[in-house]
Amino acid sequence: MGAIEIPVDTVLFDLDFVKDDPKHGWLVGSKGTFLETTDAGKTWIPRTFANLDPDEELTYRFENISFFQNDGWVIGKPAILLHTKDGGKSWLRVPVSPKLPGEPILITALGPDTAEMTTSAGAIYVTNNGGRNWKAQVKETIDSTLNRTISSGVSGASYFTGNIIGVIRDKNGKYLAISSRGNFFLTWQPGQDFWIPRARDTSRRIQSMGFIENDLEKGLWMSTRGGGLSFTGTKPDFESINNFDFSSSDIKTGGYGILDVNFRNKEELWAACGGGILYNSLDGGKSW
Repeated sequence: MGAIEIPVDTVLFDLDFVKDDPKHGWLVGSKGTFLETTDAGKTWIPRTFANLDPDEELTYRFENISFFQNDGWVIGKPAILLHTKDGGKSWLRVPVSPKLPGEPILITALGPDTAEMTTSAGAIYVTNNGGRNWKAQVKETIDSTLNRTISSGVSGASYFTGNIIGVIRDKNGKYLAISSRGNFFLTWQPGQDFWIPRARDTSRRIQSMGFIENDLEKGLWMSTRGGGLSFTGTKPDFESINNFDFSSSDIKTGGYGILDVNFRNKEELWAACGGGILYNSLDGGKSW
């Protein structure tokens, strides 16, 4: 792997490629960073939005981008939502309701004019008409669920306090969320009325989580503070309220936390750690 020259020195948050044209991609970041590539990422060109004032654009932190064929969405802070139907040639600003519980933190393009948006409060909405209308998928926010769980005398409910960070979606619409203190996580899948809070099975706080090969059917991974990494077996049951069994992986990071894990296939894994270190496994995480 060689280093790729990027024409900005801002913090980068996300990238995605146009599914109809895999050489055509977008990269977003802080201070209004919005870059386009048409050669599969070898070179990146800064872009601006015609409907945003240049000074205003600098105030935005674009955090998430998602494409389905030529239909693309971007979200950022302060709360902003942008939509393209033509692979990014033109972008339309979609109004974000001030009554929205939490801030938009994740957008997933699902089809023409169709997307799923998640907020920092755990609200999940779907639009089928380019963002003019949104339909709620969860009956209550995570805060409401936690408060009800705490007050309903659930054993160990004192764990279930705080806000959430990191929301992760698998390719079939199942979700994970991590509490901001890293002391528990929550799950949700389509058809459930609310998120289910779950205690971690380790004394170390959760650093990050995700789905094996982006698919709940293949299991979950969890990294913990200080460089711990563990995996569940296949098909953890999101309907059950029982804790999941995680098995530790023998990865020695020298105490660096594992920020993210990704799978090229079930055997080849990559783990990104603090300190700018990458670890690679070719045997499903047994050795690194």
